[in-house]
Amino acid sequence: MKIISREGDSLEYYSRLFQIPLELIQDANPQTKKERLLSGFEVKIPGFMLQKETEMSMETAGRVYQLPLDALYLVNGVQQSMNSPFLIPVRLIKPLIKTEKLYSSASLQKDLELLSTYYPFMKVETIGHSVLGKDIVEVQFGRGDSVVHYNGSFHANEWITSAVLMKWLNELLLSFTNESSSFLHLYHRVNISIVPMVNPDGVDLVVLGDRAAEGKFNVRHINEGETEYYGWKANIRGVDLNNQFPANWEIEKERKLPKAEAPRDFPGEIFLSEPEAIVMKQLAERRNFSKVIALHTQGKEIYWGYEGHEPEESERIAEEMERQSGYRAIRYVDSHAGYKDWFIQEFKRPGFTVELGKGINPLPLSQMPAIYREAVKILMVGLLL
Repeated sequence: MKIISREGDSLEYYSRLFQIPLELIQDANPQTKKERLLSGFEVKIPGFMLQKETEMSMETAGRVYQLPLDALYLVNGVQQSMNSPFLIPVRLIKPLIKTEKLYSSASLQKDLELLSTYYPFMKVETIGHSVLGKDIVEVQFGRGDSVVHYNGSFHANEWITSAVLMKWLNELLLSFTNESSSFLHLYHRVNISIVPMVNPDGVDLVVLGDRAAEGKFNVRHINEGETEYYGWKANIRGVDLNNQFPANWEIEKERKLPKAEAPRDFPGEIFLSEPEAIVMKQLAERRNFSKVIALHTQGKEIYWGYEGHEPEESERIAEEMERQSGYRAIRYVDSHAGYKDWFIQEFKRPGFTVELGKGINPLPLSQMPAIYREAVKILMVGLLL
């Protein structure tokens, strides 16, 4: 919700008026530095939307919606006629987005734009581009020094992980604007980083079919003539992005059966050959993550170690994730060159690959409610420990 400032008002006053934490209003308006505002400046108030009212008076609306009259005057102007239609600032108490759908890169973009409008303390930044030039975006919010990172859809046919992250994001934003001081404490303690869709080209291929390749890649040939792409994990060039990182990449290159572009498992001719993988490496280096949680499907397992490079705290976090979710925590598997592997090797900090749900990828949307109930517990452990 946007309002126009009045002479002498302050962000602190708006915080009291709308019962929104001051920190969220400050972060939604980083350009506003003065304690006292001049008139005529646009100010964003997170967690509210405007609704037109034609039936009741302002005084009645104030009582019904439990709003100070000055909140209505601020939105409508003090000269507003009491008998004419006016706007009511309505607090958001339910999620804005619906994620139980085929989740393409366009769906993601639309949902991010909507959330950014109503929760402007959330920053959405394009951190790079896919092979086809689609935006790879990072969402971030929070004031803490500890940067906890989450990502989804490294693998194309695991796009339900993007939907899970976006559903959780919407619920987090609601909690920050509506819940108790414990959530505000969390806002001060951590900085949350989310890359909801690492592989937008691949996701679109699985969800939309051939046309997602834009005629630039012979994906049907790579897919051995098949016109359905349910088994496709790679990016649009046929390189498996979670086999692209310099953590014993040579082992994977030698033993993986695909020796050329394929729907899955081909690690590339060299490591970090793909723009999506480079973007994720550079992001970790630039943002100095304290912890990484990468969502995949399927198996109901949590992988948390790599070649002895993981710190002691990783085991405690993995055990709590296991306890909360019922998933099985596994320290080592015979696998290399993944994002989690590289992060643990490079930074010696906790990294986790979480295999959500069970079944054959892509997991059906009918599993979304159950997957989310399990996933949200793991995601919250990442913030709290």
